[in-house]
Amino acid sequence: MNFAADAPLGARPAPRLLAAALALGVHLLFVLLLVFGVSWQTEQPAAVSVDLWNTLPDAPASRPQPVKPPAPQKPAPAPKPVEKAAPPPRPVEKEPPPPKAPDIALEKRKAEAERLKKQQAQREAEDKARAEAVKAAREKELAEQKRLALMRQMEVEEMKQQVAAETAANDARLARLAEARAASQRQAAAASVIGQYRDLISAKVRGNTRLPDNLKGNPQVRCAVKLLPTGEVLSVRVTQSSGNPAYDDAVVRAIEKSSPLPLPGDRDARAAFVPELSFVHRPKE
Repeated sequence: MNFAADAPLGARPAPRLLAAALALGVHLLFVLLLVFGVSWQTEQPAAVSVDLWNTLPDAPASRPQPVKPPAPQKPAPAPKPVEKAAPPPRPVEKEPPPPKAPDIALEKRKAEAERLKKQQAQREAEDKARAEAVKAAREKELAEQKRLALMRQMEVEEMKQQVAAETAANDARLARLAEARAASQRQAAAASVIGQYRDLISAKVRGNTRLPDNLKGNPQVRCAVKLLPTGEVLSVRVTQSSGNPAYDDAVVRAIEKSSPLPLPGDRDARAAFVPELSFVHRPKE
């Protein structure tokens, strides 16, 4: 422990003065020890008395006891080495008095109450956690049920749309088939009507045809006849000659004489004749 370090910062002496003071104190202590040691070990010699006689006395019956020489003085012990002065001890701080011993029963009751309180808080926390877990599980289950219900509803809607689309496609296909069937029937009926009216037109033209005398065989002539919707003939033009001009002219005159030509009342059937009719005539048919 450094003595200078224990002193207050403002009261610390200079290092040289402190060293000089310590050295002087050590020397003084050494001198004191030396002086007291020598004086304590030195013994005073015994006193010797001498009698002076004018005449020698009679010899004593016994010889006088010899005087004991003084005991040799013991040598002074060597001085002990001077130890360095220890720094003064630091003042010991007084410790606060120990607290009074608490009431053991009270402390036990407090500890037990605290333990019960912690257990109660832990149970409440566990109950709360379980309740929250149950609530979360229930919410998750409800969400899953809603999702499944929505998926089922979407599947039902998709199936309905698919059925509706298939039904509409079938209806459209049936409608097309029916329309095609009806058109086919109309075409068949129109073809039958057209054929009938072609025969009527051919019979009327044949009845008005005056064949030339030199006609041989069964020649064919094709004419383009422009007609009004009422059957009147506007013009007749030979598109394919029979090779006999007299026969061709006779057929043209017969068509013009047969105006108005008989036409069907059905619009679709009439479209095969109006506005232009391709008429083929053979004398023997």
